[in-house]
Amino acid sequence: MAANNTPTRLQWSEPFSVGIPEIDEQHKTLFDLIDKIHTAILHHKGSAACAEVLDELVDYTRIHFGLEQCLMHIAKYPEYEAHCFLHRKLVSEVEALQHKIHSGKAAISFELLHFLRTWLTTHILGEDKKYAVFFASDKYGNFNAWAPRFGERLQKQKKKWWKFW
Repeated sequence: MAANNTPTRLQWSEPFSVGIPEIDEQHKTLFDLIDKIHTAILHHKGSAACAEVLDELVDYTRIHFGLEQCLMHIAKYPEYEAHCFLHRKLVSEVEALQHKIHSGKAAISFELLHFLRTWLTTHILGEDKKYAVFFASDKYGNFNAWAPRFGERLQKQKKKWWKFW
């Protein structure tokens, strides 16, 4: 928190990297969307503007979770079900908040912003780092070794590697 009780901006930095470029890029987008909500609240843009960014955040989060879950499923990640449960729980909580905001029963506030920031950072630093270690291990065939070659082949087809599935 800043001296005036305004939360400081949330910015992506290297400690948040999971070592998978596409996921890191998506995490950066999630950070940017949360920052947009922060800016909208800070500059009193109004609930409609804040709700619009929240809707964008929720939609993008679903896309991001789909990618993560696809990779974990294909890799037979041992904590797949538990990780998916955390994703479903967050989506459910945020959808409930969205409904309250759209129906006028709640407002977007720094409290909501704090919840989103805390969830994102603790999820990446805790749960996402676990699958990153698994993907980089020899047990999985070292994701970092084969992913670039796979990506090169798909790039020739003009696709992002994660759109293959």
